[in-house]
Amino acid sequence: MSNPTLPSRDCPATVLENLRDQHHWTDLHTHTHTQDGSKPLPRTLLSGLPPKRIYVHPDEQAEAIEIQRQTGKRPDPTQEPEYEWVLPVHIDEKWSMRSLAEIFDSVDALPPHVPRVTAEFGPAEKDWRGKDRVKRALMAMVHDDSTVVYYIVHDGIIKPRQN
Repeated sequence: MSNPTLPSRDCPATVLENLRDQHHWTDLHTHTHTQDGSKPLPRTLLSGLPPKRIYVHPDEQAEAIEIQRQTGKRPDPTQEPEYEWVLPVHIDEKWSMRSLAEIFDSVDALPPHVPRVTAEFGPAEKDWRGKDRVKRALMAMVHDDSTVVYYIVHDGIIKPRQN
């Protein structure tokens, strides 16, 4: 996963600062151990609440399009933000499916400090945002000049969004 020959960098601290100061995330946490604290995570992860929703599930998007088709009105685009996992990495690191799987296998779909409320999300098959959502993380890629670029990474195959 990590390349030990790289100069030491504190990617988690750089990303945490970027999320807080540039992107206005709140309730930021650093995670170094599994939720029960029994073993260390393969990597330091961050979690927090962005100021606006970052990801819309393709099925949720299709449902909104169908509502618009039936009613002629576009559903309210302002959606509540969701807590997100963030995986800080350096641009020179090499990642594989196996190394990403290690990360996803070590965490739940939602960070441990997030309240587990599912009633508002409806039936389990439509629980796109609740405890049964597909695991995802923002891969925060840090360059040597401290530029941070974010990519959404999913655990498994996700159908493409509607355009």
